[in-house]
Amino acid sequence: MKKILMFALSLSLLLAGCAPNFDKQEEVAQDKKDAKEKVIIPNYQISDEYYRTVTPFKPSESRGLVVGNINSKYDITEFETGLMRVAQKEYDPKKYVFQEGLYLKKDTVRKWLNRKYTPEQLKEKKINEEDNIGLNPLDPKGNDETPKYLAHILEQNYLVEIEEGKYRLEGVVIGLALNSTYYYQKVQYGPTYETKIDHKELEKEGKKIAEEVLKRLRKIKGLEEVPITIALFEQQSKSSVVPGNFFAYANAPEGSASLGSWEKVDEKYFQFPSSEAEKQHREDHLAFLNFKQDVESYFPNFNGVIGKAFYADGQLRELSINIPIQFYGKAEGIGFTQYVTGLIMQHFPEYISVEVSITSVNGPEALIVRKAGEKEPFVHIYQ
Repeated sequence: MKKILMFALSLSLLLAGCAPNFDKQEEVAQDKKDAKEKVIIPNYQISDEYYRTVTPFKPSESRGLVVGNINSKYDITEFETGLMRVAQKEYDPKKYVFQEGLYLKKDTVRKWLNRKYTPEQLKEKKINEEDNIGLNPLDPKGNDETPKYLAHILEQNYLVEIEEGKYRLEGVVIGLALNSTYYYQKVQYGPTYETKIDHKELEKEGKKIAEEVLKRLRKIKGLEEVPITIALFEQQSKSSVVPGNFFAYANAPEGSASLGSWEKVDEKYFQFPSSEAEKQHREDHLAFLNFKQDVESYFPNFNGVIGKAFYADGQLRELSINIPIQFYGKAEGIGFTQYVTGLIMQHFPEYISVEVSITSVNGPEALIVRKAGEKEPFVHIYQ
């Protein structure tokens, strides 16, 4: 039986793998070629999978727009973290540091996310011609039926140390969130309709938009020469319980106004159990069902184990499981947590990272984390 470790750590630090000490920090200058400023780079890096960040934190001007433009909290999180994984293909976390995008302003992003408008529509909407720079297609009838492909734009900046205590912007990574399902209303406050967008159509339009975005970025001061990567993200419908995924990216080398060849990103999330997961990943799905059955046998009439599986290059890499259950005492919760911990070791191979969250109506009860390659899981009982 596994030991229950009573560590009062926050969830975010648990997932990061260890608790960093931020007492020691390094003050450096950021070189933008035409301007210099003092920034602080934390000495401690949580893990090779995460970038160190520039502090004090400088929020992107457009960061608040993501909530209204992305369909679900699942997509919001994956859009940002998935873009960091794309960035790692070009920018090694051991060498580069991360900063939120500082070049795309909120008003610029809003205008780019608009449609193109006819002269009549501009007059009706009281929009100036110079602001008619939307990247979404024209809607001739003006009833919003024509699908909007582009949902949001996310910018990330990556800096590198050029000499001791001096950092410079070395690369910009742009994420374009695209709609797999388009929602619209023909009249204000009327019923909401939805249109499914075929992936091939979405990919074609996304690549066209990416080329135009690159040309516009090259006109922004500070981005004329820097290497730029643009990645395409397909967000899920509003009803989905798993996030969307990045499926392609392309690079523009220093000073280039054209993207190179597109590279495939083979990542996808599946809900366990589900017919889609059973069809595409039968063995993994069966292992989850066996785990689920053993968990549910602990309590009579219990049926509530749900999983979210992350696949990269066709291989199951991470499995997050949620078990909502009602306990009638702390001892009961500890016993159940120990039982589930044993099941993790029994049903899932070591190369898979597994995280199990046990919750009740009172909130989180326990967290079990078994990272890939580790024999012993970390277990935390909330007090």
